[in-house]
Amino acid sequence: MSGRARLALTAAAATLMASCALLPLVSPMTWLFQAAFLLAVQTGVGAAARRVPLARPLTVAAQALVTLLMLTVVFARSHAIAGVIPGPDTFRYLGDLLQQGSDDVSRYAIPAPLTPGIRLMVIGGVLVVGLVVDTLAVTFRSAAPAGLPLLALYSVAAGLSDGPTDWLWFLVAAAGYLMLLLAEGRDRLSQWGRVFGGAARTPGGQESGAVAPVRTGRRIGFAVLSVALFVPLAMPSIQGGLLDGAGNGVGVGDGNGGTISAVNPLVSLRDSLNVDEDRQVLSVRTSSDDVSDLYLRIVSLDDFDGTTWKPAQRHITGVPDRFPTPAGLGADVKRTTVRSTIAAADWYAQDWLPMPYPPSGVKVAGTWRYEPVGMTLVGDHGQNTRGETYQVTSLDVQPTAEQLAAAPEASAAMRKEYTKVPSSLPSVVAQTAKEVTAGSANHYEEAVKLQDYFAVTGGFQYDTQVEVGRGEGAIANFLKQKRGFCVHFSFAMAAMARTLGIPARVAVGFAPGTPQADGTVSVGLKDAHAWPELYFEGVGWTRFEPTPTRGTTPSYTVSVSPGSSVPDETLPSKGASAAPSASASQSESCTPQLRRQDACASPSAAAAVQSGDDGPPWWQLALWALGGLAVLAVPLSPMLYRQQARAGRLGAHDRTPTGMAAHTLAVWLELTDTAWDFGILPDESLTPRNAAARIVRLGRLDPATGASVHRVADAVEQVLYAPRPRPTAGLADDVRRVTAAFNGTVGVPARLRALFAPRSSVRAVWAASAGWARLRERLAAARPPLRKPTEQES
Repeated sequence: MSGRARLALTAAAATLMASCALLPLVSPMTWLFQAAFLLAVQTGVGAAARRVPLARPLTVAAQALVTLLMLTVVFARSHAIAGVIPGPDTFRYLGDLLQQGSDDVSRYAIPAPLTPGIRLMVIGGVLVVGLVVDTLAVTFRSAAPAGLPLLALYSVAAGLSDGPTDWLWFLVAAAGYLMLLLAEGRDRLSQWGRVFGGAARTPGGQESGAVAPVRTGRRIGFAVLSVALFVPLAMPSIQGGLLDGAGNGVGVGDGNGGTISAVNPLVSLRDSLNVDEDRQVLSVRTSSDDVSDLYLRIVSLDDFDGTTWKPAQRHITGVPDRFPTPAGLGADVKRTTVRSTIAAADWYAQDWLPMPYPPSGVKVAGTWRYEPVGMTLVGDHGQNTRGETYQVTSLDVQPTAEQLAAAPEASAAMRKEYTKVPSSLPSVVAQTAKEVTAGSANHYEEAVKLQDYFAVTGGFQYDTQVEVGRGEGAIANFLKQKRGFCVHFSFAMAAMARTLGIPARVAVGFAPGTPQADGTVSVGLKDAHAWPELYFEGVGWTRFEPTPTRGTTPSYTVSVSPGSSVPDETLPSKGASAAPSASASQSESCTPQLRRQDACASPSAAAAVQSGDDGPPWWQLALWALGGLAVLAVPLSPMLYRQQARAGRLGAHDRTPTGMAAHTLAVWLELTDTAWDFGILPDESLTPRNAAARIVRLGRLDPATGASVHRVADAVEQVLYAPRPRPTAGLADDVRRVTAAFNGTVGVPARLRALFAPRSSVRAVWAASAGWARLRERLAAARPPLRKPTEQES
């Protein structure tokens, strides 16, 4: 193994050793094995590129490209072209996954679970650090500065972890960096022809210059390691942040003001729904007689940009003793007061406080802040729900269908903020909303028809394995495929309601849990849920439930007459509860409540809208295709270059003496390049005759093929040395015969290497470099010379 290859392996090992400092932060540690494999592939690509050899920038570019392809295959295969080539959707998905990882980092305490987002952050970070270390230490032969990215990787872990074994990870990272410095020193000394170690001294007692780099490297290493040791000790304690339970908090100032940023809490909702073990998150004891409607709301998402819903940036204040009346709730709407005591699990660290909506008061310990618009509580300066027990007083609002149907138009300010939809929203969304709600007399009837379309009549199916979907066409794709979970249903209904002029937002929290024998309600991970809230003047924000088989249908939206989707206008909020109607259906359809409980035949898909999926425009697809072809052409460019070069050298030529001479030299170049591709490096110091003999000997060619090689060499010597060279026919066929012989004598790996990664393709790089040098010379020659100032001017 060459010294450069040993140095590359040492650089990869040093990166992996430094990344071990992240082990206490994430559990399980399976990510380390995957990172080690991907890091080995990245290192191998760099070693192969340097062996060709490629220019240093091209070596780094090749490693970066392969790293991107590996991350695409591992994390975004379903969003890539042919499962490998990254496209625009791939980068969007990886960006969303990184955002998810950032949110997960602030949600969980150490050790954090290995969610997809955190796994991408950890493995991607290790690969980026590995690429920087390999570039500095191996490609540019400067190992000492490579300690900086290693130091950064270790310092992140050291600043966040406070475990008793942190000193062990420091020793492991330090050992990796020292190994890297010593490996570089050994590689340099081996190039000078000296034995590593045991250097002799000069008669004056001075060390020879060969030892100086090793001693300098050791000094730099000890200095950097000292910084790595003492910097984390000197750093102030970091509250929250990476992989902590709730982050650094969201407020600023003295606690009476500040803002919260738009952090999306939906990133882990699907993971919660797909867990194998439904762990208890909350235990609730409530004064309500009916717990089937006990939704625990965490936060509302009111900012819709066409791609996703997220909470808008809001002003926060101190928690009031008694919350104000919810916006829009009139005095004539029936309501009862509910008192609930909620206990969060010791492992559940959530920034927002789950509460029934609308809350009217809360007693909770810690530093919490109140967001008035959404009526939510958010933790400040690292505060979260871990192990908290708190009491919430809330209102059980019980509107009637008549009150909702008679609701006047919302205020202009409310419509301006909560009916906004971006121009990029596919037109099929608004078109479907109009067709589904055709014939409605008011916004309430439109809302009920939208709910029943998703939950009953539209043929939609609940499926937690479906991707959340990203991009401007996600809702349109959901309307076409008709499969998804609560995120899809709530997003789609809220967006469609906005297109109809109904103020809408999405709420995130927990659906009603499971009653226990001791009178409490157990809320688990699989109860995580999202639902739309629509605003009606005089009632306020009102919950709807479009997701089939999830939660409970609001009683003010349940029909009592078979075949009708419009509820009885005199029906109070709790009149229907969750019990199905006792009367048999008198038509082809039955009540929405029975359908939601799978008590009827399969729902009809008559109301489904199949037209106008509003996918990406043709020009965007064409650009994606061209981008994919460009990315695919990069790894195939050496093969394409060799095929074009071979065709040009062995193809037609001018029959004049000058043309024949040029053709002969081109054929000889193709012959030597073919031998080079199969491992026989060209030797420019040899005559054509000796070079031919060397190719025949090293290639172990049979006598007939060897004769073809010598025939080409003789023709070249005629061109180079004869005063009147004789033209030789069939030289191209001789080269093709030699190529076929090489393919027949070597193994499959060598044939594949010669085809897809031919060594002689480096001539393209040399030619480009020479062309660039000539261009610079021409530009320099064309530049007017600077006129030397005269003595008078100076």
